[in-house]
Amino acid sequence: MRIISGKHKGRRILAPKKLPVRPTKDMAKEGLFNILSNRYPLEEAVVLDLFSGTGNIAYEFASRGTKVITVVDNNISCVQFITKTARELGLDIRITKANVFSFLKKTQATYDIIFADPPYHLSVDDFLQLPYLIFENELLRRNGLLVVEHAPQTDLSGSPYFTEQRKYGSSVFSFFMGTHGI
Repeated sequence: MRIISGKHKGRRILAPKKLPVRPTKDMAKEGLFNILSNRYPLEEAVVLDLFSGTGNIAYEFASRGTKVITVVDNNISCVQFITKTARELGLDIRITKANVFSFLKKTQATYDIIFADPPYHLSVDDFLQLPYLIFENELLRRNGLLVVEHAPQTDLSGSPYFTEQRKYGSSVFSFFMGTHGI
């Protein structure tokens, strides 16, 4: 995996093979960040990266100048890898080891962009629990955006907050926006 733009453009990051992850492919990541950078000034965004895995998405935000990034992952090896990589790159990323669903029920923070890349094998109900918890707990700021990455066979369009989806190879990004926020 590599960082595709910003301060660390072209930097390759080699994750240990033992990590239970499926990093977002460069083509999909580039498409996603083209969308995000056209909608938000990324330097000013407050970002939450759920099921962060290798930290791939968080590094991309940080490389593009995002200053407030929180990552959440439940796997200690992933958390240790992100901590090590962020330190090596000089990135200020807040790292939390937690179950994502528990974190969403407890956090009081709010965000401009929330990105979630759950394991593709989760049930549709579990996938739909993400926007439900995020919007129910008002974790997005006004005009905030939730992006959930998933497999093409997973349909999240039934959520009342769903707005659109974009497909990049074997990855689909579903976008969700609410009408409330601070």
